[in-house]
Amino acid sequence: MTVLTTALAGVVFGLALAAPPGPMNAIIAEESVIRGRIAGFRAGLGAMSADALFFVLTLAGAVAVIDRYPAARPALYLAGGLLMLYFAVGAVEEARSATTFTGGREDGSSGFRKTFVLSLTNPYQIGFWLTVGVGLLQPGTLDVLSHVPAAGSALEGVLVVETGSPALLTGFFAGIALWIVVYPVTLDAVGRRVDAFAPVVAALSAVVLVGFGLVFLAIGTLRVV
Repeated sequence: MTVLTTALAGVVFGLALAAPPGPMNAIIAEESVIRGRIAGFRAGLGAMSADALFFVLTLAGAVAVIDRYPAARPALYLAGGLLMLYFAVGAVEEARSATTFTGGREDGSSGFRKTFVLSLTNPYQIGFWLTVGVGLLQPGTLDVLSHVPAAGSALEGVLVVETGSPALLTGFFAGIALWIVVYPVTLDAVGRRVDAFAPVVAALSAVVLVGFGLVFLAIGTLRVV
């Protein structure tokens, strides 16, 4: 039962980190309503693949190297911000051309490349694996829900689990996998019933990407100066 509880806590943790609005979910949403659920899943898989890579690098101790170079963080913020603005331009073009739900369009692998590259330059994602990610691997305890974006303080102490367990890590990635399956399927189902849904979601994705892109550029610039 302890192993099962730990695994379920990992699933909750993975879902809690994957579900909040952000640039990755914006791209997943855009791909899902424009190209269909498979394209949306591929976009989610890109972000999850980056997490898996960071996990391996954390095991090897390589991710910690970033903290040794003060210029690395600002460079990541600037690169990530520029990438988000670049992808936002594509989302605007999608919003203009997607007059209806058009699942199955060409280049269904573009979402994977977008989220994978964006994840590799995302300082928050790297910061997670430098801090919480390292904690997942080491024996101890973890206040799971305290790390939920924008809601952590309200949920502090609700779910505390032991770390260093394979069950926790397995559940964590299972939670992310569950999200990248359910989220695109849900958007795809709604998009097939509401013609106006596709361009609206694409436009909202562009807004989210522009917002995060400008924030990242501002943080990167401030850290440079």
